Amino acid sequence: MSGGAPVGGAPATGPASPEDPDPRPPAAGPAPGEVPGSALADTVLERLVTVYPAAGNPFRAQEMVAYMKGVAPFLGVRTPERRALSRTVLDGTPRPGEDDCAAIALRCFALPEREYHYFAVDYLRRHVRRCSSGFLPVARRLVTTVSWWDTVDHLAAHVVGGLVAADPALAPEMDAWIDDEDLWVARTALLHQLRFKGDTDADRLFDHCLRRAGHPDFFVRKAIGWSLRAYAKTAPAEVRAFVTAHGNRLSPLSVREALKNLAPPAGLPNHRARMGT
Repeated sequence: MSGGAPVGGAPATGPASPEDPDPRPPAAGPAPGEVPGSALADTVLERLVTVYPAAGNPFRAQEMVAYMKGVAPFLGVRTPERRALSRTVLDGTPRPGEDDCAAIALRCFALPEREYHYFAVDYLRRHVRRCSSGFLPVARRLVTTVSWWDTVDHLAAHVVGGLVAADPALAPEMDAWIDDEDLWVARTALLHQLRFKGDTDADRLFDHCLRRAGHPDFFVRKAIGWSLRAYAKTAPAEVRAFVTAHGNRLSPLSVREALKNLAPPAGLPNHRARMGT
């Protein structure tokens, strides 16, 4: 696993291509547990549950279930074919509004097979700029539904990150998410700035890394290192200085990931040579 990068049946990793760069006006968003009504969602879901299963492969589905540690059942549709089928499903459909995005995503995540969840993530990546800051609670619901790295990481970097980038007033919400007892919510807070490059809030990134430095779970420790490694592409000296100052608090896994593309700071214990997490 390379920082959680999807392979096999996971969603596409290319940059989103929103059709409309202007965000919609702020909206309240659906209440917790509520799915907005949407004629567009009715059309998309009716097509989706017809087209996807017809292309399924039970033997491949078993392989995909095993690879994803049984997190969800699969239809057995590989990524290139799934993308082509998604284009068929969406052919002729209009641009969505925020309620449409919420309805499509939530209804897809309510279906058991993982390919439907991948469809939802891809759809939101494409249309996140059509969603206001009021969409953040929906994003959280998706992060905490059938949680595993294959959906959470894309939701973090492309959906939650996109919302925060469009409305920096949401950034303090990430300060609450980083302390959440749900490790996937905390991982999302760590990864939401992955694509920010020079716009990264370094103080917030470093603070979040330290606040969860002692977390015992692999996926949080990996996310700490991955977020630092991503920022090191923009600010290598700052990341090296941070690891030098706080390497004794970070797990060996976090340090190895952070320094993967950097020379280790002088005097830092050789975490790369250790196999611990």
